[in-house]
Amino acid sequence: MQILDGKLTSEQIKAEIAEQVSAIRARGGKIPHLAAILVGNDGASETYVNNKVLACERVGFKSTLVRMDDSVSEAELLAKVDELNCNDEIDGFIVQVPLPKHIDEIKVTLAIDPEKDVDGFSPTNVGKMVLGLPTFISATPNGIMELLRRYNIDTVGKHCVVVGRSNIVGTPMSLLMSRNTNPGNSTVTMVHSRTHNMAEICRSADILIVAIGKANFVTPDMVKDGAVVIDVGVTRLPDVTRPSGFRLAGDVDFEAVKDKCSFITPVPGGVGPMTIASLLQNTLKAQDLRKLQEKSCSNN
Repeated sequence: MQILDGKLTSEQIKAEIAEQVSAIRARGGKIPHLAAILVGNDGASETYVNNKVLACERVGFKSTLVRMDDSVSEAELLAKVDELNCNDEIDGFIVQVPLPKHIDEIKVTLAIDPEKDVDGFSPTNVGKMVLGLPTFISATPNGIMELLRRYNIDTVGKHCVVVGRSNIVGTPMSLLMSRNTNPGNSTVTMVHSRTHNMAEICRSADILIVAIGKANFVTPDMVKDGAVVIDVGVTRLPDVTRPSGFRLAGDVDFEAVKDKCSFITPVPGGVGPMTIASLLQNTLKAQDLRKLQEKSCSNN
């Protein structure tokens, strides 16, 4: 069993991005600028956004954190989104989810300029991904693909089972793994909460990607010997032995499953850091795309 170390891999990616930013700074270019809107004070969201801010500092990006109270109206949030859309200083931005129940997340997603949608959630970017066109791929699936690539995991012709069908992870992940790319070229099966024979299907997977949001959901009887297991889930479980009062658990029962795997991601330290690294890559790409568009406009 080998650990797919997302923390180490993400640090390698950050070092590569930092070198590119240093080169941009040396030639007097514009430093990439990532912004985030955080509504309310959800603990997990706070941690995630703060990690993004620290990652920006690590690679030399500019970053802006816009905090809004959880009582903010939908109209006020949409106005802030429009403000960032129109701010040429901002290369890309995200609106951290979940949002308060009185705000329509889909409406907010649709309001984000696809050219600044570094989370890759807009219908425009999702559609381009489906067609295999250059675009921003959702940060978590893109991070998983990068992890598979850097560990030289053979995916060609393998049976990949994706557990979960969310628009953020499961659905894009199934599409990416089936595309004629490397990693990719897998035969993909997606299972979800309504699948009757889930354990049997999971047990047939050469590559098992789990994003169902249920702590320790995948048990040894669901894992094929020698499988590659990617655990996307993160759940806070009460733990009085920890100073924080909780511990993080994935969707896979790691201790019970690890010895059956050829490769497995831990939680924490697996997919999570890769998501942030992927977000940084998308922000750098956003600036490059804007430069190309400006050049094209000046030539017309």
